[in-house]
Amino acid sequence: MPRFCANLTMLYGEHEFLDRFGAARADRFEAVEYMFPYPFPKERLAEALDRNGLVQVLHNLPAGDWNAGERGIACHPDRVGEFQEGVEQAIQYATALRCPQVNCLVGIPPRNADPERVRRTVRDNLVFAARELKGAGVRLLIEPVNTFDIPGFWLNHPDQAVALMDEVGSDNLSLQYDLYHQQRTAGELLATYRRLKDRIAHVQVADNPGRGEPGTGEINYPFLFEELDRDGYAGWIGCEYKPRGLTSAGLGWLHHGLRTAATAGA
Repeated sequence: MPRFCANLTMLYGEHEFLDRFGAARADRFEAVEYMFPYPFPKERLAEALDRNGLVQVLHNLPAGDWNAGERGIACHPDRVGEFQEGVEQAIQYATALRCPQVNCLVGIPPRNADPERVRRTVRDNLVFAARELKGAGVRLLIEPVNTFDIPGFWLNHPDQAVALMDEVGSDNLSLQYDLYHQQRTAGELLATYRRLKDRIAHVQVADNPGRGEPGTGEINYPFLFEELDRDGYAGWIGCEYKPRGLTSAGLGWLHHGLRTAATAGA
């Protein structure tokens, strides 16, 4: 049966961030993810999780100056030291939050950077991050992102990600498979999942166009959820979408999906 976690960066924007944990629990979510924990003290986040009986599934490595348009620094050859400091910060938060996995957004390369130097920098940074995170008992993920939403993003396709993972050569590096990004990049959602499922540790969802709730666009999510379940996907499915209205009012798709899955498994 699919297990869904609320992405608190995207969902419940009608609440202050620390209030989103309670809102998610009230809607029967048992787990949460979000992009960046770093603006908040670790202790306050841990308390919000414990108070609401929630599991922390995922957060990202520090990704540079997000408000200035940066979307990760793993591909910046002149910022390796900053990247490594970010890995240490991510370990501290993941440990305090009992978070089992951390995602690396590799970012947009600097203008006019040498492509081969960028590739080597990404590889070497992932070697470092995978090793350090493994020592802390935390899995490292990398995520292909479509270039419509983030023009210039360095990592775009799951096959590119898997080739990079093979080059890094760590058993502590897995793929984050976002069905929305895959749809915008290449489609073939289920076939790609089945081909790479042994490398995938986390799945995220949103519909297309618009990145709204499942059921608001062209992706046949009831079919995909049933097939992921049939194929034995045991991880969480992150709800990383932009609600069209109030978050709770748009969760009909989720409760219908859970009822359908429970009936199918009976």
